[in-house]
Amino acid sequence: MRRNLEIFNGALPTKEIYSRWEERARVENNGALCVFVGIVREEAISTESKDTKSQNIEALSFDIYTPLLQKWFESWQERARAVGAQILMAHSLGDVPKGASSYMCAVISPKRRAALSLYEDFIEDFKANAPIWKYDVINGKRIFALSRSTPIQGSGVLK
Repeated sequence: MRRNLEIFNGALPTKEIYSRWEERARVENNGALCVFVGIVREEAISTESKDTKSQNIEALSFDIYTPLLQKWFESWQERARAVGAQILMAHSLGDVPKGASSYMCAVISPKRRAALSLYEDFIEDFKANAPIWKYDVINGKRIFALSRSTPIQGSGVLK
């Protein structure tokens, strides 16, 4: 059975994932493979400390509530199936250093129109509603990225 949703400990093996997804698209006779890769970038984060105005993150760290993520993802799979497409996604659990990838998704379909019609909406909804919590890693400590987080609809952000 081919899995459409994969969770990896640490940074994603992007070349391996892309290769599998491209082969899958080819074997299933799909003509479109739209891939997005999220890369942890170097970023200065404002701190609440008066001694330092900002610090650079070393990594991002992720927690995932898998049952809710699977439910959210399956709702997108149903939407994709309705237009003859399918969505593939991989995400990191735990720490991902800057310069490495934590998120990949792809939409595959026989023709590009179906893939392109889902691509941006899926990525934006992922950012807003997927039950994945992001932390900045600064000086070896995980700090919840509250200022860059969005509460899941119908819930709140825990502090």
